Amino acid sequence: MLFQSILFYTFSAVLVGAALGVVFFKNPIHSVMCLVLAFFQSAMLWLLIEVEFLAIVLVLVYVGAVMVLFLFVIMMLEVNVEAVKRGLTRYAPLAAAIALLMAIELVQLIWFRGDATGASGSFAATPEGYDNTKALGSVLYTEHVYAFEIAAVILLLAIVAAITLTMRKRPGLKVQDISKQVAVRAKDRVRIVKMDAEKKS
Repeated sequence: MLFQSILFYTFSAVLVGAALGVVFFKNPIHSVMCLVLAFFQSAMLWLLIEVEFLAIVLVLVYVGAVMVLFLFVIMMLEVNVEAVKRGLTRYAPLAAAIALLMAIELVQLIWFRGDATGASGSFAATPEGYDNTKALGSVLYTEHVYAFEIAAVILLLAIVAAITLTMRKRPGLKVQDISKQVAVRAKDRVRIVKMDAEKKS
């Protein structure tokens, strides 16, 4: 238990630091990298409570796919970060209210999870030999298989839309014309000029 407590507080401290980096870093690339670190630390915390499937999904889907795509979108769309930040102050009260609500829910969850008195509101302990990944997979691919496939199609459409946004025509954008590159001839690119030799004076 002591080792698990050390791991929990270590992962939590790094997670809080990464979350603060996401908010306070001015460079959007640095913020994205901190968000990747925050997701990874959250996956480690989920592993501690034996939620292996969600931890692996968080690393593979969000860190390995969504955040990489988000990073490319930021780099390719040339977002005016300063103009966006100027409009964020009007949403500060709403953001503070949502953050307070999330904090209250988290405190309640930790309170009930840590209740070992056997009260009716406490969570049931995980039975011996219970496999979270197997149980979730059996439900996901039997009862909710159509919803799972629809979600996959929606994610595919989101990826195609993001790529389409990056490929739009912008002033000064240099693009390749593959057909012209393939059809080019040497005489169109190289010109040989014959000159008489000159003697040094």
